[in-house]
Amino acid sequence: MNIDVIHEEAPSVFDALVEAVRQHNFAHMGPETSKPLAVVAHNGDKNTSGELIGGVAGRTIYDNFLINVVWIDETARGTGLGRELMQLAEIEAKSRGCTMAQVDTLSFQAPVFYQKLGFEIIATVPSTAKSPERYFLLKRF
Repeated sequence: MNIDVIHEEAPSVFDALVEAVRQHNFAHMGPETSKPLAVVAHNGDKNTSGELIGGVAGRTIYDNFLINVVWIDETARGTGLGRELMQLAEIEAKSRGCTMAQVDTLSFQAPVFYQKLGFEIIATVPSTAKSPERYFLLKRF
């Protein structure tokens, strides 16, 4: 056996680990239908793409929408853009057979935003001297 410590991005290692987990899951849950899902907004009009000003990105897998990242540019916060992007992502996730969405956030980021959208805090990781409290949220459709 040879054990390595890797101190840099290693996409091939990550991909190999994910594939091994998928094979394990397949044995217990059947084939997955994992697909990326992103809904993004740009500040341009229909004819120009413009600069990215917000988005929701994750993937649907089995009956879950796993949200990896949500970001809205400071200039667009408070305009309803975040809510709109989340709603559009939810519609797409439902069309893929998802029955729930999952997301995590730090205490200074957006726990209240998600709660207003119907997410419930299902777990927390307490703060430490160098890290704020982290919330795990779930929304059932």
